[in-house]
Amino acid sequence: MSLTVIAAPDAVQRLANFDTVIDARSESEYAEDHLPGALNWPTLNDAERQFIGTTYKQVNAFEAKKRGAALAARNIGAHIEREVIDKARDWSPLLYCWRGGKRSGSLALVLDQIGFRVHLVEGGYKAFRAAMLRDIEARSEALRFQVVCGTTGSGKTRLLHALQRAGAQVLDLEALARHRSSVLGAIPGVPQPSQKCFDTLVWDALRGFDTARTVFVESESKKVGNVAVPERLMERIRESPCINLQLPLPERVDLLLEDYAYFVANPEHFCNRLDVLTAQRGKALVQAWKDSVVRGDVAAVVQDLLLTHYDPVYVQSMQRNFSQFAHAREVAPGERSAAAMDAAAGALMNLAL
Repeated sequence: MSLTVIAAPDAVQRLANFDTVIDARSESEYAEDHLPGALNWPTLNDAERQFIGTTYKQVNAFEAKKRGAALAARNIGAHIEREVIDKARDWSPLLYCWRGGKRSGSLALVLDQIGFRVHLVEGGYKAFRAAMLRDIEARSEALRFQVVCGTTGSGKTRLLHALQRAGAQVLDLEALARHRSSVLGAIPGVPQPSQKCFDTLVWDALRGFDTARTVFVESESKKVGNVAVPERLMERIRESPCINLQLPLPERVDLLLEDYAYFVANPEHFCNRLDVLTAQRGKALVQAWKDSVVRGDVAAVVQDLLLTHYDPVYVQSMQRNFSQFAHAREVAPGERSAAAMDAAAGALMNLAL
């Protein structure tokens, strides 16, 4: 037999060495978060887990174990028929469940008896996540960041995309969080990941970076929408050298009208989102903005939002939170076009080498 139990910290470091990563938890547990690239082979699905839990409470543990074993055996057999028949003898999967190992252990035992080189995460997902969070701290320490700062609408995300096109290492936290980071930054129809999932996505990005090369990242708040950036990573970003990206005000307004086109297309949604600024800007001003939106003068509202709300808040935040912002290198593409951003990215790449 070749079943190997490995400690969670070892699994974190060796994750890329396995042919397949298998999550034996239920579909809802998997949906909340899972190891990068993991496949979901539930030993018990959500309905079955609920049934077994009810049986455990209302009947007894022995009856629950019998029924659970029958369901697990049936599900494991289906997984093998569907996924395993074509696997060669040297196939080496990594398995995990929540913590105790019963669900993944049952599947691992069968795969081991077949003759595969099976590995099981000791302590399951819970232990892996704890080790992963420690690894985020270690990787954050080892990386060298360059922070793309700039007032709202200056094109920070566009510059990051240009840097990616140029071959730079980029940590796009807004893309991982599926949010544009401001109070108006929720993307319609696009739910954010859970906090656990966001942490895993961040870790997966960090482990792909070369510590000898600069990593470009945007100047984010501690929270991107509803998810929080890992604390030590945030600290490292905030103490890193900065770039101050600048665009003329008309270009910034046009950029935001492009990037937030769904507000232009849906004035009612825009007005509803503006309500979140009432506590900061007062009912009268927010109502004036909403009236302008209804009249179709969205560009004027965007410009006023920049000048009276976003710009003052942003400058104060940068000065307070980013220790090297005062010495930031100014980058001024002149316009929001992809060509202008590509040129700026190329110049920054040369400086970062």
